[in-house]
Amino acid sequence: MQTDPMLPTIHIRQSGPDDVPRLLAVWRQAVLATHGFLSPSDFAVIEAEVRDSYLPHAALWVATDDEDQVLGFMGQSGSHVEALFVAPDHQGRGVGRALVRHAAARQPRLTVDVNEQNERATAFYERLGFRRESRSPVDGAGRPYPLLHLYRNTQT
Repeated sequence: MQTDPMLPTIHIRQSGPDDVPRLLAVWRQAVLATHGFLSPSDFAVIEAEVRDSYLPHAALWVATDDEDQVLGFMGQSGSHVEALFVAPDHQGRGVGRALVRHAAARQPRLTVDVNEQNERATAFYERLGFRRESRSPVDGAGRPYPLLHLYRNTQT
């Protein structure tokens, strides 16, 4: 739980089946706000994958407010941050930072892949101490969206 009096209270809990519709809404809003580089057809394919395959089956960390409203969520597999999405109206308010802090408490070294065209996300991770390790010319599905592979050691 985050307790800075200048920011909203943020609670982090595991996701449940009832969260899926709100998680999808957060994902969709966040991607529309930050991924203008996606073609409409790629967006539709990715949204279907997220809706049908990822969200219903992934063990996710959900950031909520005091009323249990979903502010954002994170998928983590070992030391890798698989996904991190924050509702646009809550970006810049400590939600993403709280989720990364939660991941770092679980793993001493974190990695994350970021679309190169998503400059806001790259800047966010760099502010949190992530550094570029490498670059791939395509995303994990072979689409023409380069990925930056970032890492952060939380124990130095």
